[in-house]
Amino acid sequence: MKKVCVGLSLLLAGLLVPVPSLAFEIGARGYYWFPSLGGTVKVDEASIIGTTIDFDEDLGIEDEDYPSVEVFVGGGNHHLSLTYTDIDYSGRKMLTRTVIFKGETYSFGDVVDSSIAYKEMDLRYRYDFLNLESVLAGFSLGGVFQVKYLDGDVSLKTTGVDEKEDFTVPIPMVGLNLHIGLLADILELRARGTGMGYSGNTIYEFMADISWTPFPFVDIHGGYKTFDIDLDEDEVVFDYDMSGPYVALTLSF
Repeated sequence: MKKVCVGLSLLLAGLLVPVPSLAFEIGARGYYWFPSLGGTVKVDEASIIGTTIDFDEDLGIEDEDYPSVEVFVGGGNHHLSLTYTDIDYSGRKMLTRTVIFKGETYSFGDVVDSSIAYKEMDLRYRYDFLNLESVLAGFSLGGVFQVKYLDGDVSLKTTGVDEKEDFTVPIPMVGLNLHIGLLADILELRARGTGMGYSGNTIYEFMADISWTPFPFVDIHGGYKTFDIDLDEDEVVFDYDMSGPYVALTLSF
């Protein structure tokens, strides 16, 4: 985490160096996301292979809504942002089958309390290789490099058995960002997609929204976001997706 913060500080410092010919922007954005959750988790322990456990059918984990906060800075074609989200799902259900989690057996009929909680940080750099923001209503297309950092745990608890598995995963991702001005500086469309695939693991994230600027420096957004991960790291296997609409408010200068 310290390395991420140091890297962010250095990049911010570089963008904050005065360059007269570059337009400069700094701001913050707050999101509220309403995703539906679906997927599975499997946790092994040494030579004991875990069961692939369904969030809904096995654990009764229900959908939750989550806020996120983003800070960003930009100069010319260069843009840097950091987004933070705190994810915390929980469920309680009687098992309808026997499952194995981290080497322990949870039997048919056991009432299991479960949780999946993690902190998510996204450090994102964008370079606009096509920038026509000064033409008509505005248009730009840029490349995106992103590091998604997940730090959390998954746990199952019942009478006499309480197991938890921690995970910390930094994931590099690449993609594209599109911005289209629909009505001067009043109505705009933006879309961003990033992803990565390696060693049988895949992860991608896509979001798109329309923003309205009722006052200078204030944008109101409505859009849709999806996050899909199929990840096998150490003894933890995640295969799930979160998808749904969101609203956001941006303040920038």
